[in-house]
Amino acid sequence: MRLSDLQTGDKAVVVKVLGYGAFRKRIIEMGFVRGQTVLVELNAPLKDPIKYKIMDYEISLRRSEASLVEVITPEEANQLENRQGEKNKLNVESWKTEEDDCIERALTQSSKTINIALVGNPNCGKTSLFNVASGAHEHVGNYSGVTVDAKKGFFEYKGYHFNICDLPGTYSLSAYSPEELYVRRYLKNEIPDVIVNVVVASNLERNLYLTTELIDMDYRMVIALNMFDELEQSGGKIDYKHLGNMIGVPIVPTVSRSGKGVNQLFDTIIEVYEGRDESVRHVHVGLGKVIENSITPLKDLLKKDPTCNREFSPRYLAIKILEGDTEVKRMLEGSESYPELMNIRNAEVEKIETTLNEDIESAIANEKYGFISGALAETYRPGDKEEAKTTRIIDSFVTNKLFGFPIFIFLMWLMFEATFSIGAYPMEWIENGVAWLSEIIGNYMPSGPLKDLLIDGILGGVGGVIVFLPNILILYLFISFMEDSGYMARAAFIMDKIMHKIGLHGKSFIPLVMGFGCNVPAIMATRTIESRSSRLITILINPFISCSARIPIYILLVGTFFPQYASLVFIGLYLFGIIVAVITAKLMRRFFFKVDETPFVMELPPYRMPTAKATFRHMWNKAEQYLRKMGGVILVASVIVWFLSYYPRPKASYERELTPHEQMEQQSNSYLGKIGQAVTPLVEPLGFNWKVTTSLLSGTAAKELVVSTLGVLYSESDADETISLSQKISQPNPVTGVPDFTPLVALSFMVFVLLYFPCIASVIAVAKEAGSWKWGAFTVLYNTGVAWIVSFLVYQIGLLII
Repeated sequence: MRLSDLQTGDKAVVVKVLGYGAFRKRIIEMGFVRGQTVLVELNAPLKDPIKYKIMDYEISLRRSEASLVEVITPEEANQLENRQGEKNKLNVESWKTEEDDCIERALTQSSKTINIALVGNPNCGKTSLFNVASGAHEHVGNYSGVTVDAKKGFFEYKGYHFNICDLPGTYSLSAYSPEELYVRRYLKNEIPDVIVNVVVASNLERNLYLTTELIDMDYRMVIALNMFDELEQSGGKIDYKHLGNMIGVPIVPTVSRSGKGVNQLFDTIIEVYEGRDESVRHVHVGLGKVIENSITPLKDLLKKDPTCNREFSPRYLAIKILEGDTEVKRMLEGSESYPELMNIRNAEVEKIETTLNEDIESAIANEKYGFISGALAETYRPGDKEEAKTTRIIDSFVTNKLFGFPIFIFLMWLMFEATFSIGAYPMEWIENGVAWLSEIIGNYMPSGPLKDLLIDGILGGVGGVIVFLPNILILYLFISFMEDSGYMARAAFIMDKIMHKIGLHGKSFIPLVMGFGCNVPAIMATRTIESRSSRLITILINPFISCSARIPIYILLVGTFFPQYASLVFIGLYLFGIIVAVITAKLMRRFFFKVDETPFVMELPPYRMPTAKATFRHMWNKAEQYLRKMGGVILVASVIVWFLSYYPRPKASYERELTPHEQMEQQSNSYLGKIGQAVTPLVEPLGFNWKVTTSLLSGTAAKELVVSTLGVLYSESDADETISLSQKISQPNPVTGVPDFTPLVALSFMVFVLLYFPCIASVIAVAKEAGSWKWGAFTVLYNTGVAWIVSFLVYQIGLLII
């Protein structure tokens, strides 16, 4: 808890003081040290400032300053005792300040909690380090934008509790992109105890630019010199201890993929947190005499003004004011000295630009890179760049104007061919296992609703979906390999011109490809697109990209009706979804959004061979998510669908087994049958009957439910538990004598599933990322309308041809 959160009359004990440099030191000198009791005496009439009593004297702090003091209350101490299983309870009425054993234990535990923020450039290995340290299983991809939000984890090490936060990758801390703003706001609001700046050992000059900004902020920091093995393999040398002493930040070499050096890193974090690391000191990143002379008056004014921001150092704020940073201007607008700050800033910027003959941002960047070059000149010797040569050789093929697109198309075809062909074998094994289990239950369990629930509801629904697990794993294996190896960034590179022609740019391609896995994280990944209009268009067209949840539907129908052309039909569906997305993007760019020229700036990381551990862990994560869905929403939905289709029962069903004709009639008159028949007239022109319509309705929750619903409905109407769902849907209807699914109906159905509105989670993601529920409603109405029109044309034209 923060001191600013206490109410008048509350008592608490100081745990630690957050913040930076001189301000933190001043607060500590005023008595806000670990173990001291603070009493909130009163608030000013406008709730700011607040009067506190500490060490038998009174002190006034603004709420913003009090928010930098972490405290623990008696109630929190009791909660910690309860969680630890201790018998001692703190009596709030007879609280004895720091002498009380309970408070002391709670205080000791709280003071051994270290909050860490991982900050670094994209592709530097932050998320790998996060996974190794916390045991979390976040996706690691070798391109910008994998981490689109803060991921949090925790772990215990040497008696300390670490809360670790993996922040989005960013090249600087300006206000240019959403991820840069996100990181800076996180550091401002959360104030971590120690920042771990992850830098790539083989690309120090570029990575250390962000380090210079963190140094300006004056936070306690440790540098993780990551991918150190690549530097050693290239023959490069670095005296990281000397470099750390020069910049006042301890540096620890690590290899996050294997976990090498991670223990030493957290040993160093503990030393920095406890103030025992001798290399820690505040160093000014020199910006040259001209710029330094302009920083000084701004910094001095910020120090004197008590109403100015306290989360960042005055030097950092002064530099950002000179750069014209809009976010910093907004933060300081309410301060008393803001008008004077802006007057000084404008005069100093004019002086700098006249003297140096370049704009202020370029001047500051050049000086920072000069500081970095000077530090590296004394400590770093690059290797022979063998890795760069390998990258150039591979790029000469995969980005070549003749070979680039054929290679990309071949990889897409290979991914779908392997998904269908290789996945067919384990799929058949699981299918046979489900049939065997159904047969056992059918032979040994007495007839009744429970038996029907197990066979038709649970095994028919969940079993009908779980058979597609191998196919989804194979798809994610390919996607993971392309992301981790660095090829995905090249795919965005070669697709930039095409994306530009439809009103987007290359960065939009990555979220679209991510949509092959799941539309929800793909929609979230659009945060890395700087242009508001391009980001919004990318969000709205993403649901047209076939996610892995649609794979069970495709495999069921393609394998049943188009087995000889499976790969072609598969890739045709995916391409058709892309075509509809392109047309939608063109229409939206023309009628809703004006054209904007957003520059395509994206890092092309070196190629790396993904480790088997990382790749298979990613696959297992997806398998885990899929299995959880099986045991959660799909199981519950299958039971609900079974119940609605099983009741009401005719009287004859309690006396004997119903005939196939009677079963069809019972289903038709069931609660679910009535719902499906009410909607069926809308989709009859597409070739769908009430069972097909019902499966589409259930698919609004999760697309896998389409198959599980078909599994339940067709299991109930077929007494033979040993035959597969694909055989059941292709059999003639006992009433009409015609199969419910024909090749034409199957094609129309797959097109509708491809295009109609996505699952509820995706609709929520659209509304959240677009910033308005009207875009969520637009997705539901527009996508469903497009799906109906296209499926109508497919079915009706197909009838004319056939």
